[in-house]
Amino acid sequence: MHSKKQTPVKYYVGIDVGSASVRAALVDGFGTVVAHADQPIQIWEPQPDHYEQSSADIWAACCSVTKKVVCGVDASHIRGVGFDATCSLVVVDKQFQPLAVNHEGQNHRNVIMWMDHRAVSQVERINATQHRVLNYVGGVMSVEMQPPKLLWIKENLQESCWEKAGYFFDLPDFLSWKATGVTARSLCTVVCKWTYTSDGGWDDSFWKMIGLEDLVKDKYEKIGNHVLSPGESVGKGLTPEAAKDLGLPEGIAVAASLIDAHAGGLGVIGADVKGHNLPCENQPITSRVAMICGTSSCHMGVSETPIFVPGVWGPYFSAMVPGLWLNEGGQSATGKLIDHVIRDHVAFPELQSKAAASAHSIYTYLNSHLDLIKKSLPVGFLTVDLHVWPDFHGNRSPLTDLTLKGMVVGLTLSRGLDELALIYLATIQAIALGTRHILETMQAAGHHINTLFLCGGLSKNPLFVQMHADITGKPVVLSKEVESVLVGAAILGACASGDFASIQEAMAKMGKIGRVVQPNHEHKRFYDKKYKVFLKLVEHQREYRSIMNSF
Repeated sequence: MHSKKQTPVKYYVGIDVGSASVRAALVDGFGTVVAHADQPIQIWEPQPDHYEQSSADIWAACCSVTKKVVCGVDASHIRGVGFDATCSLVVVDKQFQPLAVNHEGQNHRNVIMWMDHRAVSQVERINATQHRVLNYVGGVMSVEMQPPKLLWIKENLQESCWEKAGYFFDLPDFLSWKATGVTARSLCTVVCKWTYTSDGGWDDSFWKMIGLEDLVKDKYEKIGNHVLSPGESVGKGLTPEAAKDLGLPEGIAVAASLIDAHAGGLGVIGADVKGHNLPCENQPITSRVAMICGTSSCHMGVSETPIFVPGVWGPYFSAMVPGLWLNEGGQSATGKLIDHVIRDHVAFPELQSKAAASAHSIYTYLNSHLDLIKKSLPVGFLTVDLHVWPDFHGNRSPLTDLTLKGMVVGLTLSRGLDELALIYLATIQAIALGTRHILETMQAAGHHINTLFLCGGLSKNPLFVQMHADITGKPVVLSKEVESVLVGAAILGACASGDFASIQEAMAKMGKIGRVVQPNHEHKRFYDKKYKVFLKLVEHQREYRSIMNSF
């Protein structure tokens, strides 16, 4: 018997910059996460709705976590690196040094975070133009996109920042520049957040109309005039300096990046579903929606032809899956809302101590507590008299109204752990009802969706997952690897390395199904009624605001 020589294992590094931390994973060619590390990053909130970060702090964290995951691995087996990040705005001068995006002149705080809402006045004026590029963002631009933030900088920091700025990067593109020294932008970032179109590029008339004609004059050098498809190899790979910083060999392939939610979509939406008795089996990928749920929630649906959905971003061509159009629904600050509701409740200290004593997370403890108080009812029915409207940070989709506020109907004078568990449940249900609202809007416009694919931190919570299945009436697929966003980033690196012929091939081989959660159809009538109440809440909010506005 002659032993066959084993093929060396090929590895790819995925690096994900979230809102509050940076994570890295070493992933093999089958999509298995071999090693994982994370590190927190700093957020400054100098005033309400202003959120800032430091690109130096972010890059240092990228280097730290990458060194940890590749420690002890034969570097010759590491084939590619992929980055994803939040769609935050990074500002540097002509020498690529950080520039302050604040009145305090703190240059290290050179990142306006995605969730920053300082540019409300600017986005209202942009939307008032009704320019044709707005058709590709659901008809209304979000304050979380980059043009309003750029306009805010010009109007508020003209001398200290705008005139000195050399480059404005979306954070995913800043990371690929740091790694390669190449200022190329990803089609994903510029199409989804900057109004670039895959067929026509930048529209001069838009930038001139909104007062940012300066960007047109230098042929868009400051915001990107070299655009690559996600997964395409950037430059000559890792520079010597970046390789030393990251603990990787010089020249390793670096991929054009993705926004974090899109990387999550890439990591789950293309998985092989054979044998799981799902309605999307033997159906095109267009029958699926990838839902990435962390600090915020994003709903990614693809189509073969462009579908214009009111209040839903897109259609964006090839922004996530090459050759397909992407629509992106979203809910701002969902994970943050759940934390806010729990931690601001008077019973939170009691919850903390009891969860610690039982060696469980606060979420696991709350889920168990709900099981205790439900008696003979299904857990979800406990909120028959308690209803939440979840837009504490405005509505991204499908109403595109950032002035909407959160609502809770059905409060009592009770202040104990039971009441905390109920408001926690009602909040999760409200987020799921918001997802249903987005999916119904997408389907009314022409999408045909029958299965949800969930990933992100909130998908680890079984109550969150079951409520989404029950309330939408659709099966929920969870990936085998919990860190689907990191798998998506690694898929980019795998494509850049040339080891896969296409992103679609890499998605099918590296995206794996773990568990399927089916909806309980016996609960449909209850959740249909909850949904009617849900829609009434926003109707009433608009009605009472109209009354008060006439005062």
